Amino acid sequence: MKTIDITAQDTASLFNKLKAEIGGTVEVKLKEYILRFNNSLGKGMVRGMQIPNNITFLQVDAKFYENLSFNVESPKNAIINFLYCNEGNLSYSFGPNKSKTELKTFQTGISTNINSSENTIYFSKDNRVESVLISVNTIGKEKLDCSINKTLKEAFIDNKTEDFLYLSSYNLKITNHIKQLNAIEQEGVVRTLLIEGLVNTVLALEVEQHKLDCKNSESAIGNLTQYELKQIKELTNYINEHPETNFGVNECCAKIGLSPAKVQDGFKSMHGKTLNEYIRYVRVKKSEELIKNTDLNISEIVYTLGLSSRSYFSRIFKDTYNCTPSKYKKHQKLAAIA
Repeated sequence: MKTIDITAQDTASLFNKLKAEIGGTVEVKLKEYILRFNNSLGKGMVRGMQIPNNITFLQVDAKFYENLSFNVESPKNAIINFLYCNEGNLSYSFGPNKSKTELKTFQTGISTNINSSENTIYFSKDNRVESVLISVNTIGKEKLDCSINKTLKEAFIDNKTEDFLYLSSYNLKITNHIKQLNAIEQEGVVRTLLIEGLVNTVLALEVEQHKLDCKNSESAIGNLTQYELKQIKELTNYINEHPETNFGVNECCAKIGLSPAKVQDGFKSMHGKTLNEYIRYVRVKKSEELIKNTDLNISEIVYTLGLSSRSYFSRIFKDTYNCTPSKYKKHQKLAAIA
């Protein structure tokens, strides 16, 4: 197994170390660092960024061709780590000689070092993994002046006498926000602000999941297996890519081999909507893009989205944007002229 020891105190040093160990090239976009590699060790990407309130964001999306571990130095009673596995599985321990805990797809692991001073993350050979690590540093008065850091310290560090590790129940909402992170195309300050906002949202969802799990012995999606959650994710992607398809609940269920009850539970958990509500949401979002970016008229947009009623489309569009499609299109033309 290849082990990479990480003691870097800042993002630039961290990525210099990763480049020396893994290879590849590093791109810097304001505060964001991106390492891309495709060599004998593996293929993929690591990106990271320091955001306000002493929060560090690190994302790994890679397949390694040999077993590999990151051994990260971490001060005691200081840093809270939120590690989410969006694809594949990985393992975690408080140092290379401690027992491992497996983190499965859609799970969050929350850890703090109380007695130990190392964290080790293990990546298995030929196993594609996408994970997001959000680390909150609570050391020093200036950190504790931030109410977020102070609250998290009280919850996950104070009064702890042993290393703390928590594994969440499955959470599909987080994977949806990571997809948004991956889809950011903007550059410059706008890109930085979007990343910061989404990282804070993911952190909030992870803290919320911990609270829910503590409150309930079974989470809201505890009756869905990991396989069923993956099927819900697959159906979501299909709807996003083919909004023009006339989806029926039974057809959707048959497509992924799940019962209507399971599908509805999954969509409510991931999107806060029923299946039909989500389909309407995707179509309205797509229609807004078509109005802004094409010369199609409203009737053509209705046809493109697989709808048969223009009046129905106008109603669901107005429910979302508080404006009819025709007025929205007119405003877009005026804005373009201005």
